[in-house]
Amino acid sequence: MLVNFSLTHLHGRCKSLLFFLFLFGLHPGLHAQGQVATIDGKSAFTARLINIEAATNETFRYNTTLRNGSAKQALYEFKTSLPIGWMISYKVDGNQVASLNIDPGTSRDVSIEINATASTTPGKYKIPVKAVANEDTLSLNLEAVVKGSYGITLTTPTGKLSEELTSGSHKEILLEVKNSGTLPLNDVELTSQLPTNWEASFEPAKLKQVEPGKSVNVTAKLKVPDKTIAGDYAATFTATNSNSNAQAAFRMVVTTSLLSGWIGILVILLAISLVYYLIRKYGRR
Repeated sequence: MLVNFSLTHLHGRCKSLLFFLFLFGLHPGLHAQGQVATIDGKSAFTARLINIEAATNETFRYNTTLRNGSAKQALYEFKTSLPIGWMISYKVDGNQVASLNIDPGTSRDVSIEINATASTTPGKYKIPVKAVANEDTLSLNLEAVVKGSYGITLTTPTGKLSEELTSGSHKEILLEVKNSGTLPLNDVELTSQLPTNWEASFEPAKLKQVEPGKSVNVTAKLKVPDKTIAGDYAATFTATNSNSNAQAAFRMVVTTSLLSGWIGILVILLAISLVYYLIRKYGRR
């Protein structure tokens, strides 16, 4: 009876052990957390999108994956051929790299950023990128579609960037917003950076669209606080949208008003008269 019980108990433990091995050996979902290496000899360099459209002053960003399917660690060096003046960078986990060491059977995400020159002609450009290891060369053919350029300038119709104002006065300054690019500018907003307590408003405050090569005039209505000390002040106006921005720096010369000047003169004359009177009245005693 004792032998039979032991054999039965042992048989049951073996079945439990086999079931345990089955669950954790055959079902990948029950493995400990972490990347599981799959070595199949098939390395690859792939991208979620190989064709991206952007303006010349925007960055072309490609999300790619580099996989080492071999049975040994591999150091991949990134190489490419770009149009003259273009720039490219490779980033892994936010850090810029020139090469990448990948363990057997694992993959790494690589962000590729490409910048065209400002003078690039609109069109489609092929960007061949390679990841080269000792025994492996992986190729990825990217495409950058340059659709044009965004550009904006802010000045005045005459080019004059200085104004003379008086303390406590209002002044209207005519600004000129020009689209210097080849693509339309949408929703251009005007803002200002002024001395303390100065105020400015714009008419119109927002430009819905400025076509390439076109200019739009905007009136800046400036208010100088009372009792502002005479002197030179700096004021900066900015035109901006989601694609571009431009600034115009003005020299503002503040003078005292004519009325304030006459009041000052009268105060001085009264003071002199009072001193003279006092001297005449009490000076003889």
